[in-house]
Amino acid sequence: MKIAVLSGKGGTGKTIVAASLAASLSESQYVDCDVEEPNGALFLNPEIIETTPVNVLVPKVDESRCDGCGACAKACRFNAIAVVKKKVLIFPEICHHCGACVIACPQNAISEVQREIGVVETDRNGRFLQGRLNIGEPITIPIIHKLKQSVREDKINIFDCSPGASCTVVQTIDGCDYCILVTEPTPFGMHDLKIAVSLVRKVGMPFGVVLNKAMAGDKTIQTYCKNEKIVVLMEIPFLREIAENYSKGILPVKMDKAWEGKFVRMFSSIVGGIEL
Repeated sequence: MKIAVLSGKGGTGKTIVAASLAASLSESQYVDCDVEEPNGALFLNPEIIETTPVNVLVPKVDESRCDGCGACAKACRFNAIAVVKKKVLIFPEICHHCGACVIACPQNAISEVQREIGVVETDRNGRFLQGRLNIGEPITIPIIHKLKQSVREDKINIFDCSPGASCTVVQTIDGCDYCILVTEPTPFGMHDLKIAVSLVRKVGMPFGVVLNKAMAGDKTIQTYCKNEKIVVLMEIPFLREIAENYSKGILPVKMDKAWEGKFVRMFSSIVGGIEL
């Protein structure tokens, strides 16, 4: 089973939910797909034993064949190639690895070479997997693909998505069985929850909401979910104790066994509400 945990904005508690759910289920594998800033390891403390580079293909010019015609630059929709005074300049950092320049070159002067953009790391017990994008790299999708190819199919995969509703998130939730949307009772939380709801509905994914930092006097999120016929899977109260422990890398399920039971019951309700 594959469950994606996402949020319309950062800071809602997406990782606390994803990591707590993974820690509560004995047959789970936590997959950190927030490859620009993975932080699940701070809470799950995995023993990383394997690091696999993620490579992409970028163009390389054979100057002995190139006549500077500029066909490659015209074919590139991402401005990763420029031709100045009949000399081809390549900017690999913004290349989208589509191969159009190779096809377009009439002199067969362009080939493709491997370039590392990040890594995928796995732990000793097969319960933790994370991607890490190299600093300065803008393209995350190849690492997401590598992560999803590396998951253990015999585990319950918990995908911790990047914040927002970008193409990275879309790639992460693709093929999942269920989405958990994490939000908070603030105007920004409501605004970005609506964006996340629109996304999962557009791709036809079953989903529910976890309300983090819930406050007794504010029912804005609950009212919205009721009106939209969205199930609220869990409410995590706005407590100083939870925040203090979280700042120390301690999940709620580690400070109180009762929370572990709540996350297990949430998982049971998810399984009971969808057809696998």
